[in-house]
Amino acid sequence: MRLFNRKTAPRVHNGKVQRKNRSAPTPNCYNTPQRRPVIDRCRPGHGCRHILRKGDIERFIGLLPDWSELSRGLNVILLARGDENCAGWHRPGVVAVCAWDRELWHETYSWWHEEHRSVLEQIGVPCHATDSGDVLLQWTESTIRAYQLTHILLHELGHHHDRMTTRSQRRACRGEDYAERYAIRNSRLIWDRYRNEFGLP
Repeated sequence: MRLFNRKTAPRVHNGKVQRKNRSAPTPNCYNTPQRRPVIDRCRPGHGCRHILRKGDIERFIGLLPDWSELSRGLNVILLARGDENCAGWHRPGVVAVCAWDRELWHETYSWWHEEHRSVLEQIGVPCHATDSGDVLLQWTESTIRAYQLTHILLHELGHHHDRMTTRSQRRACRGEDYAERYAIRNSRLIWDRYRNEFGLP
């Protein structure tokens, strides 16, 4: 193969030196609008595992009556890394559900249990007070799946709905209360359909 001198100096257009290399980010589902949301999956992280599968997400969104409207402006549904301080999150165009601890059961504060009592009762999670005053939640894979789909994912979709129904569509401005009410209202609306599709023990 013949050697040759490669031209490396950037060009000048209208007195302005052009960038030598292409600087635009490579298009992907996170920075480019999608025709329909992509379901993506990260590694769950140390000590965590994904209870949800991509197929669970596909089946679940098929139960939502307003999905064609709700999915507008949504590019990615992400199965994200586990985070001990976060069950899910939202940013413009992306909603995420975090991986679960490998140990299914866990203890929680009594105030958290009280705030989520109706959700836990609907799903059927056994809850027992401990000597320390906390509450032991005896999860199974099926109840975790129900919780992550009918509460966490719907909560994060509530933030997305909040953003898309504002005038600018730039940020969710009505906060956690709006997303929580959205999740509870829609969970009750689709609960029978969820049980027919996924079942619960």
